[in-house]
Amino acid sequence: MTSDVELVQKFSDVYGVSGFEQDVVRLFKDETAGLGTLTIDGMFNAVLARKENTGKQPLVQLDAHSDAVGLLTQAVRPNGMLKFVPLGGWVPSNIPAMKVVVRNKDGEYVPGVVATKPPHFMTAEERNAVPKIPNMSVDVGSSSREETINDFHIDTGCPIFPAAKFEYNEKKGLLFGKDFDDRLGAAAMTDILQQMAGKQLNVDVAAGLSAQEEVGMRGALALARKLNPDLAIVLEGVPADDTFEPDWLSQTRMGGGPMLRDYDTTFIANPNFQTYITKLADELGIPYTRAVRTGGGQDGAAIGNWKGVPTVVVGIPVRYEHSAYNWGSIKDVRAAVKLTIALLDRLDMDLIKSFTAL
Repeated sequence: MTSDVELVQKFSDVYGVSGFEQDVVRLFKDETAGLGTLTIDGMFNAVLARKENTGKQPLVQLDAHSDAVGLLTQAVRPNGMLKFVPLGGWVPSNIPAMKVVVRNKDGEYVPGVVATKPPHFMTAEERNAVPKIPNMSVDVGSSSREETINDFHIDTGCPIFPAAKFEYNEKKGLLFGKDFDDRLGAAAMTDILQQMAGKQLNVDVAAGLSAQEEVGMRGALALARKLNPDLAIVLEGVPADDTFEPDWLSQTRMGGGPMLRDYDTTFIANPNFQTYITKLADELGIPYTRAVRTGGGQDGAAIGNWKGVPTVVVGIPVRYEHSAYNWGSIKDVRAAVKLTIALLDRLDMDLIKSFTAL
């Protein structure tokens, strides 16, 4: 069984942006081999039904999304650079000078960088201006449109991925890398499946690795329609606020345990389910925070809002989410895994019904 740190490393280092999640799905397939039946649809949503499922019990949909924010080639400029559009929510000022790789039409990964003008050539107005994505370009080292298309085999539709290699500070338990939203969730879900192999439950479990969350939670909605679950648990890398909010207002802290989300602009947690999972965390001595957010959204909205099933979000804090470089803590990943396994161990039909009781 792969260690949890190794799982995070593998899921962080693999490339996958919205609509181009195939390599992430391949990794999930490899790491869950023998644990159940895996099906993959035309969006590259992957769902693993545990081999211990009976088909006669309530169905729990686990969810983590495979995609991360990235870029997509819109056109090749006359000078050979790539004009791009964002996939997911980016702060424009985080993009310039970012190292990237472009997957060309042959499936090869070509290194590049988001081009910037040296300060020597900038006017005072340019130095003070907020960068705009339509004016940005990716440079792969080409000098002409023809060279980019004919030699590099890059053209409209080629995905562009942030490039950062995973690092682990064993002494501090610190994780550094890219795409922690939501590769921490994907690694945690995979770890849960590995740890629960062979265990009999009072619920059936379908673990959905959903696509295209960053562009509208599309994959989770497709899977919810297909699976028709009775309850959902969403494992999500969530933005930490501990580096800029005062302590009394900080609701997602690296090293502070899972964030159990009460509210965001797309989602309100089922209050009975939310109360149960917080009491369970207290019982187990698992630290956690609760969060009422004024922005953002996640797959819990797509699953819970579609059918009205009780849904909770077990968030794993990520510093500098939706940028190329993230920090996280292995303690938070482990706490999220421990809490989710304990929840699955206790779920049955009566408990699920209690979440909708008046």
